[in-house]
Amino acid sequence: MAIGSINQACCQLALWHGQGFEHISVAVNLSARQLKADIISTIEVALAVSGLPAHALELELTESMIMGNPQDSVAVLSQLKALGLTIAIDDFGTGYSSLSYLKRFPIDTLKIDQEFVRDITEDPDDAAITSAIITLAHSLELNVVAEGVETQEQLNFLRDGGCDQVQGFLLSKPLTAINCLALLNQEKNS
Repeated sequence: MAIGSINQACCQLALWHGQGFEHISVAVNLSARQLKADIISTIEVALAVSGLPAHALELELTESMIMGNPQDSVAVLSQLKALGLTIAIDDFGTGYSSLSYLKRFPIDTLKIDQEFVRDITEDPDDAAITSAIITLAHSLELNVVAEGVETQEQLNFLRDGGCDQVQGFLLSKPLTAINCLALLNQEKNS
């Protein structure tokens, strides 16, 4: 996502907050290049220009990205966390995590990769891995989001297993800002 996209996401969310949807947050994926750039000032400016509270912005970084240089990642993530942002590790379980670093990263959320979610109701190994990630995250007092939920059976498994949130086509396909606002208004009025 380009820096302009971070600004756009913050401005769009601030607009929705102004329309009465203050409970909504947005997650923005960062690239390895952005994590090395002056991301702190970029985020500070985007929040200031949009008027968005920092807690409404979640930054998603892949496991392999932060493990590329874990010492630097801890420093940058600590600065981002100090701004009040929420930090998520995306695609957890697909990279080469060091559990010793996992406990040192100032993160709030682990996102279980859809590769594990896809067959959780049919593959005992995927079910075991998914359950273990949920347990690990909760023992570290982290939120857990499962990606790629496409069936009610997957949702039931995750709900029964204590997963905090899910995302995927079962709930909605990706939406434009206009269609997202329409969905928000529909839920608000029902």
